[in-house]
Amino acid sequence: MRILTVIKQVPDSNAAIKVKGDGSGIEEAGLKTVCDPFDEFGVELAVQLREKRSDVEEIVAICLGGEKATDVIRTALAMGADRAIHVCDPKFENMNELFAAYAIAQAIKKDEKGYDLILCGKHNIDLDSGAVGPALAEFLDLPHVGAVQGLDMADDGSGFTARRRIEGAEEVVNAKLPALLTIEKGLVEPRYPSLPNLMKAKKKPVEKLTSAELPDVDAGTTGTDLVEMTPPPPRPECKFIEGEPADMARELVRLLREEAKVV
Repeated sequence: MRILTVIKQVPDSNAAIKVKGDGSGIEEAGLKTVCDPFDEFGVELAVQLREKRSDVEEIVAICLGGEKATDVIRTALAMGADRAIHVCDPKFENMNELFAAYAIAQAIKKDEKGYDLILCGKHNIDLDSGAVGPALAEFLDLPHVGAVQGLDMADDGSGFTARRRIEGAEEVVNAKLPALLTIEKGLVEPRYPSLPNLMKAKKKPVEKLTSAELPDVDAGTTGTDLVEMTPPPPRPECKFIEGEPADMARELVRLLREEAKVV
């Protein structure tokens, strides 16, 4: 079984995000970036499957982005991936998710062996969108199960049973391999790469592919034109109401009617 995990470089959720003065994007100077937490679930699941099974031949991580994405690729390798593919082009740093999925699909198709299982995060925390996994499955003509919270692989490696939460119930899906899954929080807990593994990751192979090496991929047409980016407006000052419950209720109604004018 060959497993591919799709990873993405995103700003650290604890970092202070600043918009450039001209509104042309995020100020990247000094901005800490990390591997998307949901993508780490996919890497961890792949490693755990290899630890439990003897038929996992190889784990490959693939990342689309500029040179800075090298750091997150090393993280995936330190977690346990055997090698990585870096679809690298400066213009790949700003793109919509459909373009990203198409470019990744073209890179995957270059591997004649193919992959039995492709793992993605449920969504990415930067754009808060979950289009890459389903779109990638469509471009590769693979079955797809989204937001997987439980997974049992068949003993013979031919298929799996996936569980996912839907409104008011749990859905159970049986499918054959090859397939693509997007992983929800809670299925696995990503391991923290040890220092020895981080050092070993530097020696693991990373194949770089440019847009010129991918059929029908034009890095100059990423599908998104960023017109302007602005921070959210400051929140208005909060007003506290004190007193007895009945008095507070009357005052709240007055404020909603006279100041907020919503009643």
